[in-house]
Amino acid sequence: MTKTYKPGEPAPRSGQYEQTGVRGGLTGEERTVTRGEPLPPTPKPGMGYKLVDPTKHKSGR
Repeated sequence: MTKTYKPGEPAPRSGQYEQTGVRGGLTGEERTVTRGEPLPPTPKPGMGYKLVDPTKHKSGR
């Protein structure tokens, strides 16, 4: 199971983060976030983000 991140938390990896609903289901809304940048606010309280597509680059990280 993938970890859910809260809005405002620093992104652990660069990539596409999908919003999760209040009960944990995916919403289809994605945001691109760079590692270390805070995750953006969500439309409703209790929502979060899951990393669905990490950025791929030469270092393999």
